[in-house]
Amino acid sequence: MKIGLVGFPGSGKTTVFNALTGLSAATGFHAGHGKTNLGTVKVPDDRVDALASLFHPKKTTLAEITFTDVPSAATGKGHALDEGAMRDVDALCQVVRGFPGPAGEPPAPLSEARNLEDEMNLADLIIIEKRIERLKREHSKTSELPLMETLKNALESGTPLRRVENLPADAATTLAGFRFLTLKPLLLVLNVPESQAATPPPTDLAAHAAEQNLGLVVLAGQVEADIAQMQPDEQREFVASLGLSEPAIGRFIHAAYTLIDLISFLTAGEDECRAWPIRRGLTAPKAAAKIHSDIERGFIRAEVTRWEDLVHYGSEGKCREAGKHRSEGKEYVVQDGDVINFRFNV
Repeated sequence: MKIGLVGFPGSGKTTVFNALTGLSAATGFHAGHGKTNLGTVKVPDDRVDALASLFHPKKTTLAEITFTDVPSAATGKGHALDEGAMRDVDALCQVVRGFPGPAGEPPAPLSEARNLEDEMNLADLIIIEKRIERLKREHSKTSELPLMETLKNALESGTPLRRVENLPADAATTLAGFRFLTLKPLLLVLNVPESQAATPPPTDLAAHAAEQNLGLVVLAGQVEADIAQMQPDEQREFVASLGLSEPAIGRFIHAAYTLIDLISFLTAGEDECRAWPIRRGLTAPKAAAKIHSDIERGFIRAEVTRWEDLVHYGSEGKCREAGKHRSEGKEYVVQDGDVINFRFNV
């Protein structure tokens, strides 16, 4: 999963990037100007650890999140979006300032959130208007033109595309290649001072996030970037001193998985124990495609065991004897924590 961190200059975006990745990218208005920082983190998963203890595999592979610290710059016309970098991610995370500015100006996180949303709406609207012009010029008879006009009306009224309802069943396929910014899941990170690390977000920002179906996490970027550099035992001690349950990356992962509606199915054996993140609701063949497209094409069945049953009984054979192992067909919807062995023919 790729997540792009975006935000206005001075929001502490790169500091939050460091808190999430444990890296030490240069921060400040002029540090690394125009540079894209990249960092990949492993998603902790106790289920994979438990299966690895059972199978002692040659390899253990956790799910990963790649963070892109999208460059931002103040220009004569305001804030410049790196649209290319933003379109090339699965989800967006906007860092909004929750601390006083350099001149002591109070934070305005709700205003920042709305301003960036307006810019993304405009960026998508430009693409849609050009597409409509082309479709009309070519006298297209496809259903794409009325779809684009519906989306244009939504954006002109200030509604991001992720909130447009009652679209045709094939809309997702039609729109996939456009990589619209306002179709992407958006998570807000309120970057606050250390003293407010465990404080709930402002009510107006929380209400905005709920209304717009956005994720929302509060992080004290600077101190959590320091914590990310510590050893695990030290991390736990400092996190507890802030009144928090876990470091920034753990809280962020929970929020991101909930927002994007991700689950993980698992594969386990002597060669490898692995977590495979997928969107909730995928059928077994579509989940199999996450491993390899050949498995989807030649899908025969999915042999499914719950991870906790496999750990409890100690082997697939004993799970089968206890009635905890089953075969599922093409219509089976994969569940979080399923351990699956796909049978296929190529």
